[in-house]
Amino acid sequence: MEEQKEKNQKDNKKPSKNGKKTQKIKLPNKMVIEVKRPNIFTNVFFYIFLLFAAYMIFGSMKDSVLVQEEIPIGQVVNLINEEKVQDIVVTGDKIEVLERSGTKVYSKKETSISFDQILSNNNVDRSKISGKLEVKQQVSIGEILSPLLMFGLPFLVLFYFLRQMKGQNGDIMSFGKSRAKLFVKGQQKITFNDVAGCEEAKREMAEIVDFLKFPTKYRKLGARIPKGVLLVGPSGVGKTLLARAIAGEAEVPFFSVAGSEFMEMLVGVGSSRVRDLFAMAREKQPSLIFIDEIDAIGRQRGMGIGGGHDEREQTLNQILTEMDGFDVRTSVIVLAATNRPDMLDSALVRPGRFDRRISIPLPDLKDREEIIKIHMRGKPINADVSVEKLAKKTVGFSGADIENMLNEAAILTARENRESITDKDLDEASLKVTIGSERKTLQSDEEKRMTAYHEAGHALVAVNVKDMDPVQRVSIVARGQTLGHTDLPPERDRYQLTKTRIESLITTMLGGRAAEEIVFGELTAGASDDIKRCTELARKMVTEYGMSSLGPIFFEGRSEFSWLAEEFGEGSSISEEMSSKIDKEISGIVEKSYQEAKKILKENKEKLDKVVAKLLEVETIGGDEFKELVS
Repeated sequence: MEEQKEKNQKDNKKPSKNGKKTQKIKLPNKMVIEVKRPNIFTNVFFYIFLLFAAYMIFGSMKDSVLVQEEIPIGQVVNLINEEKVQDIVVTGDKIEVLERSGTKVYSKKETSISFDQILSNNNVDRSKISGKLEVKQQVSIGEILSPLLMFGLPFLVLFYFLRQMKGQNGDIMSFGKSRAKLFVKGQQKITFNDVAGCEEAKREMAEIVDFLKFPTKYRKLGARIPKGVLLVGPSGVGKTLLARAIAGEAEVPFFSVAGSEFMEMLVGVGSSRVRDLFAMAREKQPSLIFIDEIDAIGRQRGMGIGGGHDEREQTLNQILTEMDGFDVRTSVIVLAATNRPDMLDSALVRPGRFDRRISIPLPDLKDREEIIKIHMRGKPINADVSVEKLAKKTVGFSGADIENMLNEAAILTARENRESITDKDLDEASLKVTIGSERKTLQSDEEKRMTAYHEAGHALVAVNVKDMDPVQRVSIVARGQTLGHTDLPPERDRYQLTKTRIESLITTMLGGRAAEEIVFGELTAGASDDIKRCTELARKMVTEYGMSSLGPIFFEGRSEFSWLAEEFGEGSSISEEMSSKIDKEISGIVEKSYQEAKKILKENKEKLDKVVAKLLEVETIGGDEFKELVS
């Protein structure tokens, strides 16, 4: 028992991980909770505040009592002149008067003048006081606390807040210190086996891993490993994951930081953090530095409205200096990721800094299969789910999209209290990721009929134009911001976009508007998104792809920042005459496709009505059922 008691006492006094002592409390149900002991500094601060409050309260009460018995100083002078005063005791600015009759009265004088001066100013002889005149030099607690609280309390409060900030966010004076997260050997457990797809990228990264492990092998042959590697690709393809896998494979210190973490309100902080980061990396070499979203600080210099001489550019200059100043023998490699490589400064991506650029595209069919298998781990998948079919349905999905889809499917299965994920769950999750959740919308019968004709128009045009993907689903169930949808997922990965396919896409997009006009003789606002997308495609055909009568000429497109260029006097490089021709070409392409859509729907009016009737009955038609209706 005694040994157990001593052990419990030691456990109660054991410091916690953050250095602060804690106390363990045992509950009746044998549960032990750890409570942080009160901070001594906080208690002292509290008691000082309590003492000050007590002084103010009791001081004011005492003053209020004295005020009730006080007489004016002039009346005291009159009592002395009339020789009615026995004794006077002066304490500070308070005067206690004992009259010959035995009555005590009180008065108050100004602090800056003595009682003898008051008597002298009023021509009063001190001998008229029968007894004694005693002057006490007493220092009140107020005279002690007032300067102490006036000067000491602000410093005490400031010290308290600085101490709190130091405990939470580091020292207040460490603005210039790097905020990079350091992962040492063993902490980063992700390897290339956890990264599906990206085989070409992994092969290039394997060279870097090999160099970090065996640098002498390369130096013997005079080879120099790239100082910097730039990972380029759309969002969600696994750039950050690949960088973490490199650190896990090489088993070297890994410094991870976001580009925005260098920026601060204070001038010079970004440059200081860059210097500190590279200094730490050199101390722990061989090491890796990973800067995510480097376009936040690596944008082209001189493009700012105020002349470009700002904190961001100074931070970029420091990065350029640090990377260029690497010694050949330094085993520090900088990795960076961005999905906007066109915005980076040319000095940053030149050889000698970021020597190697690795493009990571959206996963193809084989890569998607591998990604799906990885994210299926730990999830109860039904035996009838085919990974190959699921990969074909997810053309254009990134790795993050696939992970999100499988997670949504698992949530849906759990919500319905089922034990395994089915194809139906995966289809619903896919729609939720791409379009949005299903929602109940109260539509009138006429509105539902118009929505049905709109979606049926898209689907029927799609099966009657060249080079279009098969219809997988037609639905008038509202999802996200749409009242219905026609699902036309690509049946294969496409790497070339032909003129025929673009024209077919535009015609299919306009099929909904064409059906509304043919059946109802009325137009709705539901086709606004279709019109916007088909106009953008037609503009690209003319200005970028050279697929018009104007020939293979690139015309500068109008971006969302064109108004800013016009404000600074930078006009468009296209003449007004050519702009007019471009607009006519775009209008001609859209009009031709619209007439084609109307022609197809008029020729297949019976099939259109049949599809609409089925939609109004069941709301959603699958791909096989749609083929039967229109075959």
